[in-house]
Amino acid sequence: MKVIRVVAIALTIGIGTSSAAMADGFKDCTKLDKASWKPASDAEAKAKAAGYEVRRSKIEGSCYEVYGVKEGKLYELFYSPEDLSLKHTIAK
Repeated sequence: MKVIRVVAIALTIGIGTSSAAMADGFKDCTKLDKASWKPASDAEAKAKAAGYEVRRSKIEGSCYEVYGVKEGKLYELFYSPEDLSLKHTIAK
């Protein structure tokens, strides 16, 4: 019984730290008020024009985070909603 409890605690700690490690922390793209942001669809269109197959997008902090695939590899692209400039890219 003791072994099971130790394993359960270790798994819980491992899951908690891996979730934190997966968060990239890139969230600062603009200080502009959301009412002035360009549409998220424009960020998706920019990724498509750069050759990515867009899977989905979301708002992450003050960035548009676009998930795309290029040459079989998954990428997270962070665009400024202010001017749609690419601020950061993460290859997965």
